[in-house]
Amino acid sequence: MFCNQCEQTAHGQACVDTGVCGKDPDVQSLQEILLYGLKGMAAYAHHARRLGMVDEEVDAFTEEALFATVTNVNFDMGSLFELVMECGMKNFRVMQMLDEGHTKQFGQPSPTTVFEGTKRGPGILITGHDMVDLSDLLKQTAGTGVNVYTHGEMLPAHMYPEFRKHKQLAGHFGGPWQKQKAEFGCFSGPVLATTNCVLIPPDSYKDRLFTTRLTAVPGGKRLKTNDFSAVVQMAGQCDPLPDNPVGQSTIGFHHTTIIGLADKIVESVKARRLSHFFLIGGCDGAEPGRNYFSRFAQATPADSIILTLGCGKYRIRDYDYGTIELGGGVSVPRLLDMGQCNDSYGAIQVAVALSKAFGCSVNELPLTIVLSWFEQKAVAVLLTLLALGVKGIRIGPAAPAFISPNVMRVLQDKFDLRLTSSEPAAEVVSVTTAARRGKS
Repeated sequence: MFCNQCEQTAHGQACVDTGVCGKDPDVQSLQEILLYGLKGMAAYAHHARRLGMVDEEVDAFTEEALFATVTNVNFDMGSLFELVMECGMKNFRVMQMLDEGHTKQFGQPSPTTVFEGTKRGPGILITGHDMVDLSDLLKQTAGTGVNVYTHGEMLPAHMYPEFRKHKQLAGHFGGPWQKQKAEFGCFSGPVLATTNCVLIPPDSYKDRLFTTRLTAVPGGKRLKTNDFSAVVQMAGQCDPLPDNPVGQSTIGFHHTTIIGLADKIVESVKARRLSHFFLIGGCDGAEPGRNYFSRFAQATPADSIILTLGCGKYRIRDYDYGTIELGGGVSVPRLLDMGQCNDSYGAIQVAVALSKAFGCSVNELPLTIVLSWFEQKAVAVLLTLLALGVKGIRIGPAAPAFISPNVMRVLQDKFDLRLTSSEPAAEVVSVTTAARRGKS
């Protein structure tokens, strides 16, 4: 194709050097990182807005940053990198709004034990992230005899007291989003998908799949408002679910709960009962290599605590890690489920609180962060951690394709960003040994 700008039949180096036509691959990489980060932040900001939480500065930045990704607007590496870091800081504010909005509307979270499986009778399965949708669904199923079950990233709803008041919130069914086709096919009632992370349905359940607002798939029924009467009606028409208990899990370790134990955690570290913290979570996926996270978690020592959040928790939650004694007769599960991916704000608050308690920086804590990588919200969370100066994060199972080699080197040099290896057990030994020597 002839290029009218450089008068060549193809873009040449001159186009790249002058910025007239083609883009430098590193500029392209930073613009894509920024765009994906904005998409992830927009998803979180949408949920926050539905909770009545908005920030004009976040909205203004979104407009400016999107404009910076338009062709022939910004080809400057330095200013683009600044925008990428600012995206991380603005996403931190958005996650703070989400945390405050959830707590304001649904109460102070606390640890709780969740029934997993199904109970006899009609039921609705709700998946996604939107707690407002769940709240409205519970109000509309009150007194109908229809049970409601959470799926995927809706599991953390059980930690909020306002949701636990609804007796028809019967429990949790299934696992991560990528297993939907098998799990939704086995659930005889209707399924309500509230956000992304919903797969195109097969014939086995597409007539039972409802989506809300912008979320839509071929074959599903999109609801433009929160009138869920059609979902409730269908639940009464479908075959009832059987009594099928498959287990239970303890969730709800909100940052306020963990920070409330800070004095005992500090005491346990000083007494050498607690050696290390691991944050293992992020966005899950189906491609090979993600068993790394399972193997990593299972290799962590018995005197460590694992914090988890996001759908990445499903890689590590079906394993008995036991408990750990914090002193004073207080013990907690070694695996502490903090919530959804947007609850990364809480993990940051825990790290900051511990750094203050120990009188050191976050990067000096005996803390290792391992993030499973998949989509835009994972980009937004990673940018937040980097913008806050957190170093030594491991991401995987593969390097993001949109990060150019040169940009990756900058991130590695500036933030010690690392890729996961093929030997998770050896990594665990390495970081815990370094921490015990005071080199974390």
